[in-house]
Amino acid sequence: MEPVDRFLAHLSAVERSPGTVRSYAFDLRDYFAFLAQADVAWEGVVLEDLGRFVAWLRLSPAERQGQVTRLPRAGGYCSASTINRKLAAVGSFYQFHHRHGVQSDFLWSLGRGGRGGSWRPLLAHLGDTPTRRREIKLREPKRTPRVLTSQEVTTILDACDRLRDRLLFALLAGTGMRIGEALGLRHEDVDVAGRVIHVRPRRNLNKARAKTGARDIPVTPALVRLFADYLFDEYGALDCDYVFVNLWAGQIGAPMTYAAVTDLVARLRRRTGIAFTPHQFRHTYATELLSRDVPSEVVQKLLGHASVATTIDTYSHLEVRHVRAALQAAGWLPDDTRERVDEMLEAHA
Repeated sequence: MEPVDRFLAHLSAVERSPGTVRSYAFDLRDYFAFLAQADVAWEGVVLEDLGRFVAWLRLSPAERQGQVTRLPRAGGYCSASTINRKLAAVGSFYQFHHRHGVQSDFLWSLGRGGRGGSWRPLLAHLGDTPTRRREIKLREPKRTPRVLTSQEVTTILDACDRLRDRLLFALLAGTGMRIGEALGLRHEDVDVAGRVIHVRPRRNLNKARAKTGARDIPVTPALVRLFADYLFDEYGALDCDYVFVNLWAGQIGAPMTYAAVTDLVARLRRRTGIAFTPHQFRHTYATELLSRDVPSEVVQKLLGHASVATTIDTYSHLEVRHVRAALQAAGWLPDDTRERVDEMLEAHA
């Protein structure tokens, strides 16, 4: 559709990530499917239509076609976070077209807010005065990031039959890097003598992206040795800037792509029986650091978060044993082990 194509082309032109453009494409596909079913032109949408869109998203595809009826207390088809993302896509879509001269009552009813005058879809709140509006944003239940156990990490690494693959996941586990940052890694980014990985945002042939700015991550000697073994045993004399490249299939020497990693993860999941994603290594790394009392501002720097509040909010799920240990170290709670020893001594006496 021409309005959507223009918007998506704009996102690509301003170098939004391919994942974001793809997600917005699917979100706007749903939005225009709703408008077609409701027989509403996108320029003629009113605020009430956006509320109906939220209700429509909660229905399953069969319910949207009237083939089945929702049972009482049945959960929504789309989660709150998914609906919020789709609303953000719709808001950005209308913001783009407003800036390019499209006029409608709905567009004028959108209010400016947030940093940089960004827009979000708004809906008049029932009972409020006409001049007061509230953002359409559903309350999302807090989700705890899934982390891998040390045994799961070891199992995944041992299941890799290539040094390249083992190095990739060892790197994710030992640095907390995003998969896009790892795929964009160049040889010049690996400081072997200093045992430091430099994360640098740059254009990459494989479309890999570093989501945040530059940062330096100290690594273990074992990871450096694994990198050296990979270069000697598998990489050889190949002339390429990228660390992770195709060595056995596809264009030999070309940088690995997201699709290649997806296929690799699928094979390892079948081989190990562990349902993991590359991003879970990042969660595991951060959680382990915080459980070892590494200050949150240090973890923020290592992860590349813009704000320490993001780090604290995302990784506030430490197990109670970690919390208890921290309180004991601070002297707030007595040491359980010492208490049990004292009780045993008293009983023996």
